[in-house]
Amino acid sequence: MIIGVPKEIKDHEYRVALLPSAAYLLIQRGHRVCVEAGAGMGAGYPDADYRQAGATVVGSPQEVFHDADLIVKVKEPQASEIPLLRKSQILFTYLHLAASKPLTEALMKSGATAIAYETIEVNRRLPLLEPMSEIAGRMSVLVGGYYLAKHNRGSGVLLGGVPGVMPGKVIVLGGGVSGINAARMATGLGADVTILEVDVERMRFLDITLHTAHTLYSSEAHLLELMPSVDLLIGAVLVPGAKAPKLVSREMLRRMRPGSVFVDIAIDQGGCAVTSRPTTHHDPTYIEEGVVHYCVANMPGAYARTATQALTNVTSRFVELLADHGLAEACERQPAIRSGINILNGQVTHRAVAEAHGLPCGQT
Repeated sequence: MIIGVPKEIKDHEYRVALLPSAAYLLIQRGHRVCVEAGAGMGAGYPDADYRQAGATVVGSPQEVFHDADLIVKVKEPQASEIPLLRKSQILFTYLHLAASKPLTEALMKSGATAIAYETIEVNRRLPLLEPMSEIAGRMSVLVGGYYLAKHNRGSGVLLGGVPGVMPGKVIVLGGGVSGINAARMATGLGADVTILEVDVERMRFLDITLHTAHTLYSSEAHLLELMPSVDLLIGAVLVPGAKAPKLVSREMLRRMRPGSVFVDIAIDQGGCAVTSRPTTHHDPTYIEEGVVHYCVANMPGAYARTATQALTNVTSRFVELLADHGLAEACERQPAIRSGINILNGQVTHRAVAEAHGLPCGQT
């Protein structure tokens, strides 16, 4: 099989979908790997590394898409890439289709099979999403603390405080992978941290794991009560494959102090606040109701080398399965791949995506 690795063109996206070492292993298994020139540069992997691994380096995305049977990416295809997809081609990447009906419809028209990293489920876990959730969770506290600085239009609160001064208060919505990583970072800085969660067993786990963080049952009443004192609010909710629930209303935001910060990790699934809209690393923040919003849809791209290594650690074995056996047999050998198929034969095949857009759901 020919595996194609185009250069990511989403704003300030520096990750690459395949390491030179992973390309080498695929080539040793009898496959051909075609990499667009410069694809790995942002993550610190020059073209020479791919050539040394035995990959073919080409000069344009058109060459990659034209030749490849399997396209491996990091982010969803952009407007200029969608026309390059074709029937019988497999696209393997983060898609987050519930947040975009136009992208969903465009991929349906392309005829390609679209497999999403974020919906592959193994034993009730999302192993291809977890590493990026870990990075986004940890990063949320770093950027949240940065934008609390007065020169960044924040309130001027230092999250960790100092002797004689109370620390900043951090609220984390959701105790999943990104939420627990956000809480770990915030408690490490010395902030006063509360995690809101609805799963009682998860709260017990968080209570045992994070000794200095508080847990609270997630409800509208509790959120309204907490908002006047919060300095950094982190949205870390996830419904696999579906749009994120809108947990934060304008009324809640109005209760927050001017210059407080809201980091919405869930923005790639539509965001968990009514005021959330996607931003970029180039222009990451805006202010609504006096609250600084950070809603960058590809947060881990900022730490491209770490994120690339973490991502390819978990995706490489699935790429090998698809390349070695094709889609049908790969699904037989690893049934979890079926849960990743979002579009097949021009139809949406993931129920949460279909429900988000009011589309019929086909079978995989």
